[in-house]
Amino acid sequence: MAKNNIDRPEQPETNILVIRLSAMGDVAMTVPVLRTFRATYPDVKLTVLTRKFFEPMFSGIDNLEVYHADVDRKHKGILGLTRLFNELHTLRITAVADLHNVLRSNVLKTLFYMKGIETVQIDKGRAEKKALTRSQNKVFRQLKTTHQRYADVFETLGYPLDLNTHTVPKKQPLTPNILSLTQNSTKKWLGVAPFAQYESKTYPLELMVEVIEQLDQGDQFEIFLFGGGKRETDILNNISSKYNNVTNVAGKLPFVDELKLIGNLDAMLSMDSGNAHLAAMYGVPTITLWGVTHPYAGFMPFGQPIENAILPNLAKYDQIPTSIYGNKFPSDYDKVMHTIKPESVVQAINKL
Repeated sequence: MAKNNIDRPEQPETNILVIRLSAMGDVAMTVPVLRTFRATYPDVKLTVLTRKFFEPMFSGIDNLEVYHADVDRKHKGILGLTRLFNELHTLRITAVADLHNVLRSNVLKTLFYMKGIETVQIDKGRAEKKALTRSQNKVFRQLKTTHQRYADVFETLGYPLDLNTHTVPKKQPLTPNILSLTQNSTKKWLGVAPFAQYESKTYPLELMVEVIEQLDQGDQFEIFLFGGGKRETDILNNISSKYNNVTNVAGKLPFVDELKLIGNLDAMLSMDSGNAHLAAMYGVPTITLWGVTHPYAGFMPFGQPIENAILPNLAKYDQIPTSIYGNKFPSDYDKVMHTIKPESVVQAINKL
């Protein structure tokens, strides 16, 4: 007997809202995870809630939409977040992956939960990070990476990920703006990002200049300096003016072009900061310099071996890491990065 053709309502498309509003490095760390998700579950839509400025990071990931969070104006405060929730709710969100776990994302998570939508929030491992950074009875061990913590959220939602299967995208073509800076140089392209949010994890400028000078003298590298803001731009302009193979990128390219240049580098030298994660998400070999923070906290750039992390003298400064972000340290720990010699940095770059 033939079955009756009964019209059934169309099943809603699975659409996972991914929340990660800031900071730049943390947003960049979501990219390899979302690429892996896309390769593993190509039919599931992802809607990433983040700041408009960060949208270019997600370029090239299929079936992914970036929704802009204007938390400084339109979506500011409880009323603004309620407005944002109402906007997002029209997108037929079926689950929420909160990769941020801050007050704003908690408000949104609660509103979605009240609508019966499954929500999972990142476990930041605050207790184990506190044990890692305390001065007494420190538990000095490698913690789960932030990338894996992001992946764990999706696994809890029913979408396990194997980050070892991640595939680096092809290099993007260079724009005329980029070519005007690079001049089609056939030397090795090295990015140098000498700044970080806190001075405690910023390599002393005079030592960084020594590194740049040694690399410039070898005439093997085209060195591109990365930074942001007037103060950093002025410093980098001053440095680049003194060397033949050094170009300041800060303030000369829109962010989308800056990312394309980073993706075409042969190597990046960075602090424990956002630029390291931007380079790593394109598979660029990345040397990182560490101050009072430490890779054990889980913020090593994606896919980079621990040998690419250059650490200060831990025997002399045995309380490292003193904090997760570099904002707390003993008064006599202000010179820790002076124990990283410029020669060792140059050697690590040449080894790559």
